[in-house]
Amino acid sequence: MTKRIPVLMDCDPGHDDAVALMLAFGCGRLDILGVTTVAGNGTCANTYRNALRVMSVIGKDVEVAKGADKPILRPLVTAAQVHGKSGLDGPAAREPTLKGSSRSAFDLITQTLIASQDKVTLIPTGPLTNVAIALLARPEIKDSIARIVLMGGAARTGNWTPSAEFNVAVDPEAARVVFESGIDITMIGLDVTHKALIFPDEVQRLREMGPIGAFVGELMDFYSVFYRSKGFPGNPIHDALAVAAVFEPDIVTTRRLHVDVETRGEFTLGRTVVDLDGVTCKSPNVDIALEVDRERFITLLFDAVAALQKAERH
Repeated sequence: MTKRIPVLMDCDPGHDDAVALMLAFGCGRLDILGVTTVAGNGTCANTYRNALRVMSVIGKDVEVAKGADKPILRPLVTAAQVHGKSGLDGPAAREPTLKGSSRSAFDLITQTLIASQDKVTLIPTGPLTNVAIALLARPEIKDSIARIVLMGGAARTGNWTPSAEFNVAVDPEAARVVFESGIDITMIGLDVTHKALIFPDEVQRLREMGPIGAFVGELMDFYSVFYRSKGFPGNPIHDALAVAAVFEPDIVTTRRLHVDVETRGEFTLGRTVVDLDGVTCKSPNVDIALEVDRERFITLLFDAVAALQKAERH
């Protein structure tokens, strides 16, 4: 049997983060050493509670630790218009049965990396605040990181501003720290996640698979309201694609390019400036995902939900 890839997940649930957690735990390909949460889609308290809610629904008892409650230098902005006031509106209220960690996200990340015998892949799917703080305070952890596969940024246009994608725009200084860290980075940005759509008939099929599939359906019912208003024919499952790209890297097509993060622009704050044509002559530092095999991605989601459903029955 192929050895599972050791990973740490850092997230801000969020509907697509919830599906990302389901894919991570249901795929059978990852050794999830811990889950940390950060303020982003919702407040710190809400994203932490939402992660515990999702983990309770899927029946996975892995350490979940609360992280930063605001960006490094800026006030917090959230995405209530997308994810609702709780950050995970839609499903019937379920109080988490899983208890959170006594450790902070900082301690979980740094202590896990320092103790690990194997290099660990980080999968951040929210603002990069927790990761940046860990790198700034304990730079020696770089030696324990295999790579970072993150959901964030865009090579072309943004979704929070015309220039910037939400996760990077929330904490651009943190993103800059991570992108300039010298660590091997794959950026799963809007260029591919806006193509990683799940369509209504596919959501209905998930809904019919059992309680966990029905939970996904409830998530998508709320999540789809925003995306329908923007003219999308389906729901982009942004964060789950970053998870898929860890264990099925060829599910996305990438180009290695140079990326700078704008931290001062009046109209371009938070933009990931991707040098698509090599005009700066700077050395490439990030693998940028530009295309995705959507059908294969959806199959992975179905397989993960089926596996979680089967485990629940046993």
